[in-house]
Amino acid sequence: MFVSRRLARTAKFVRLASTSAPGDKYKVVVVGAGSGGLSVANQIYNRFKSEGKALNDGDIALVDPAEFHYYQPGWTLVGSGLAKKQEHRRRLESLIPDEFTFVGDSVKTFDPASSSVTTSSGRILSYETLVVAAGIKTNWDGIAGLSGALADSKSGVSSIYSYDTCDKTWNDIEALGSGKAIFTQPAGVIKCAGAPQKIMWMARDRFRKTGRLDKINVDFYTGMPTMFSVKKYSDALNVLRQERNVGGYFAHNLTSIDAGNRIATFKKSDGSEEKVNYDFLHVAPPMGPQNFIKNSPLADAAGWVSVNQSTLQHTKPEYSNVFAIGDNSSLPTSKTAAAIIAQAPVLTENLVSFMTTGKVTNAAYNGYTSCPLLTAYGELMLAEFKYGLEPEESFPWLDQSKPNRLFYHFKKDLFPAAYWNFMVKGQWFGKNAIFRPSFN
Repeated sequence: MFVSRRLARTAKFVRLASTSAPGDKYKVVVVGAGSGGLSVANQIYNRFKSEGKALNDGDIALVDPAEFHYYQPGWTLVGSGLAKKQEHRRRLESLIPDEFTFVGDSVKTFDPASSSVTTSSGRILSYETLVVAAGIKTNWDGIAGLSGALADSKSGVSSIYSYDTCDKTWNDIEALGSGKAIFTQPAGVIKCAGAPQKIMWMARDRFRKTGRLDKINVDFYTGMPTMFSVKKYSDALNVLRQERNVGGYFAHNLTSIDAGNRIATFKKSDGSEEKVNYDFLHVAPPMGPQNFIKNSPLADAAGWVSVNQSTLQHTKPEYSNVFAIGDNSSLPTSKTAAAIIAQAPVLTENLVSFMTTGKVTNAAYNGYTSCPLLTAYGELMLAEFKYGLEPEESFPWLDQSKPNRLFYHFKKDLFPAAYWNFMVKGQWFGKNAIFRPSFN
């Protein structure tokens, strides 16, 4: 039975990757089958079913050209030597329920006026409602010399921001015997803004545990003005930085790498440049909106899908049947998996209500996000906050600005298991665990 269902699904996939067909009309089209797309598509299906209004098979279409789906928060664990990267990858098709239509193609254009999207192969997919969950673009070429340095196994340059290079990070950490280890963070919006220093803290602790720290200088070069955007955690991290003798260079934005001479060039806030020698260089690349979104009618001036920060519905009344979730949205919060977990049930509640009544509910997203900040092996600072950069913590009886071992095992063990077993199936609700939140 399993084999025959998979073969049937494969046949459907191949047909959908060809030319447009009269049946390319869907109740819901979800663009992007990453963390946000898979989670919210399943929640929408489950929500209709729970109300006794089950959608028909094929009413939800997931559009994504990827062959694989990745648990991206796991790449920090790979770079820290705590996991193999293959543990955090699955074939995307294996995660798509049989009740959904899987369109293995990329979106070329949006036409919200006609409620349709056109794929790169020319398919026109019509929808009653649209969810845009296409993620963020990583601009590897935004730093001169970076791509070539990452491809060179002996360059000393690595990054946990891709599946292909996260294991190189661990190899480079293990290979460094002495010298200058630099960790960078770009100015502007990136996925999980705490990740550039997570790997720094883990590398430093690895150097310490293996008796190399007295021969290695660890420095943090960031385009941002502080260690973290939320003052409570930023202050604690800065104290940690000083206690652990980590250099802090703020408003320093990496612009180019000379891998042959191992020189990194930074642009400072006054416009001047500073060239720094390195022996190990970990790079968090600049990021931004996807071009096909930035150039579409759905985008705001910055290139993100413009949505109401509470309801996740598009801000233009004429595009009221459009919603967005996660990294590609204009929501003024950090771009993390934790944010998606909080956003998905709100979007689901409002989309289902819109489809049945023409109006959204009072379900509102408050900007909650979380950054599990690894600070060493066996310890983690759990930063949780909402709109306004105000802490929104799950454990008020603990000081979450102080790292502890329980939070470390959340990151290392609980979160990956919850992701693969529940979140991609639409069955994980963060603080509520497997219980869907209710909205009055």
